[in-house]
Amino acid sequence: MDITIIVAIAENNAIGKNNDLLWHISGDLKRFKEITTGHTIIMGRKTYLSLPKRPLPNRRSIVISDIANECIPNVDVVDSIENVLKIADKEKENFIIGGGMVYKQFLPLANKMYLTVVHKEYDADVYFPEINFEDWEIQNKEEHLDHEPPFSYMTLIKK
Repeated sequence: MDITIIVAIAENNAIGKNNDLLWHISGDLKRFKEITTGHTIIMGRKTYLSLPKRPLPNRRSIVISDIANECIPNVDVVDSIENVLKIADKEKENFIIGGGMVYKQFLPLANKMYLTVVHKEYDADVYFPEINFEDWEIQNKEEHLDHEPPFSYMTLIKK
């Protein structure tokens, strides 16, 4: 089973504040849509509620919720990582899209990561776990240093 993390992080690993993004990079949002369309996306309940359109079109959504028997129309709701793994797509990539605790739990299981690094530090209330880059090989890197804020795309493969 392919578990892929897709995330945009600041240099200090910040990813969000008040259940919202910290920056707006339209190219990154388009890249997210392009990469995840046609696949399963996996997220926590707060991340699901932060989406501008729920569920995101042309993707299967799995939401991890701690609310017993929660039902969300057109979404698979589960109560644990173990139950995610039971129902995740066995044939295609499954994308972990947040939030912080979900990333932390799936990071050891992921075999690929689409990482956007925003070259600034931000004040946040949600952070991505520390990445040990010795565990990952950079497959490709694309820098956009003339953008405000400056950022880089990286595709990482687990060694």
